[in-house]
Amino acid sequence: MVHHNPGEPLTKTAFSDPEYLRSYGYNGIVVNDFTFAHAALTYDSLNRDIFPAGSKERAWVMSAAERVRQNISRAKKAGLQVYYFTDMVVVPKKLAEIYRDEIVDGDGKITFDRPKTIEIHKVMLAELFEKFPDLDGLVIRTGETYLNNVPYHTGNNPITRGVESHVKLIDFLKDEVAIKRNKKVFYRTWLSAGMHEKPEVYLSVTNQISPHPNLIFSIKHTKGDFHRTFDFNPTLTLGKHPQIVEVQCQREYEGKGAYPNYIAEGVINGFEEFASNTPQTGYKGLAEIKSHPNVRGVWTWSRGGGWVGPFITNEFWPRLNAFVISRWMKSPGASEEQIFDQFMVENGVSKKSRKVFRELCLLSAKAVLRGHNSASLEWNGRWVWWTRDEFLSGTDGPILSSAFEKLYSSSLLDDAVEEKYQALKLWLEIEALSLKIKIASKEDERYIRTSSRYGRLLHEIIAEGWNVMALGFEGDKTGQYDIAKIKGSIQRYDRAWESYRKLKRSDPAAATLYRPYQFVFRASGYHSTAGLDASVNKYRQINLD
Repeated sequence: MVHHNPGEPLTKTAFSDPEYLRSYGYNGIVVNDFTFAHAALTYDSLNRDIFPAGSKERAWVMSAAERVRQNISRAKKAGLQVYYFTDMVVVPKKLAEIYRDEIVDGDGKITFDRPKTIEIHKVMLAELFEKFPDLDGLVIRTGETYLNNVPYHTGNNPITRGVESHVKLIDFLKDEVAIKRNKKVFYRTWLSAGMHEKPEVYLSVTNQISPHPNLIFSIKHTKGDFHRTFDFNPTLTLGKHPQIVEVQCQREYEGKGAYPNYIAEGVINGFEEFASNTPQTGYKGLAEIKSHPNVRGVWTWSRGGGWVGPFITNEFWPRLNAFVISRWMKSPGASEEQIFDQFMVENGVSKKSRKVFRELCLLSAKAVLRGHNSASLEWNGRWVWWTRDEFLSGTDGPILSSAFEKLYSSSLLDDAVEEKYQALKLWLEIEALSLKIKIASKEDERYIRTSSRYGRLLHEIIAEGWNVMALGFEGDKTGQYDIAKIKGSIQRYDRAWESYRKLKRSDPAAATLYRPYQFVFRASGYHSTAGLDASVNKYRQINLD
């Protein structure tokens, strides 16, 4: 799957090319451009007033339907199964207006507890598979509903009554899609009622559903979203149903491929922190569950996730993660390192460079952990959100203010800052190693070097920014500010930003840059004026005073 950013231009990537996917060994594609296939329907058999003939709304639907046909045709020509990402519930605005009194609950939400809602969705699925007969199935998402790319539709999360809503929806989809039409239903457990991370909820739902080979539950490998320091998902292998594992290769909280970040080894064998500050009581990686009868495969988010940037010019790092995860899953008995070696051979990494390249990749996972979170300290699950997409928040926001308060009261704030400097040392090693790597593609060779420098400069900004905030935070508590240390750290912070921006100006291969603002879930811009810069500037003023 390529997870295109909703409401933004489609991602340009080789992973949207079915022929490329086939060459990689994939057997299916999930189309996820947020112009849903079930939004490309007229509902004429239900009511011709929904999309009247000659209307601009109907013209949009017909154009969307043609794009869906083209996507399906390209996938089938390459010999791939094709599935459409499907937010439930999404229906035409006019339909919702006409039938409102028959489909909503007391809170005004469209609900499967109303018979008319079920009738409408039967009509929807009938038209969907009649109009697109080569569509092999649907990937169902509840919990989040993105309407950015469907201007004439509305919707909401159908899980209004927790477990009961899940059971009702799954039974409906199993009957209408898996059984009646012999199409696959990949039911994502993300993000409603805790089904995605709580074993008791997962089993409460799935134990009420009789298994069917066309009904597969899709589960992220993490307990929660794709963050480091989050547990391996404890719902994997549970119950009696087939499962498929979701793995994000272009990590939305860790640079999106703007710098080296090799996560495949940790996903397969278990991340470093699972042996330190995040001990696991159950499984820790795919290697331990690969042979379990419930685990039927993996699907990679090969590109995409999150919002806005950084936007990359070269997909080398996501390509590495996608290659290792997918090839390893298809290769009985092969180790992660053996598949990694295959990548180096197929991508022309010179024999003399292979040891260095492997070292760089493994160091990147260590550097990202320390630069973003922690390899040693107890790390609250809320704190991981201090940075995401292209944003760096500060102590003027709720996440880091809470984190710094807890770390300070536990006498661990200095340790947390020291870890950011440890990350910087690792990035200096990575940058030096990148200069020793020779690879057949000179474009890739250059990007390895550029992205390594990008990572070093970014994490220098992070280290100095955290240091300034920590020194200032301690001064706020004691009334005594170490002006010399604050001044020196601010100077280094400013120089790092200057070098970071110069890299982008001078090297077109560099990804777009991080921004020193707090993420806010609000288009456009997705940020407030608070953030790392504002937090540092607070102590710049103290320095000046």
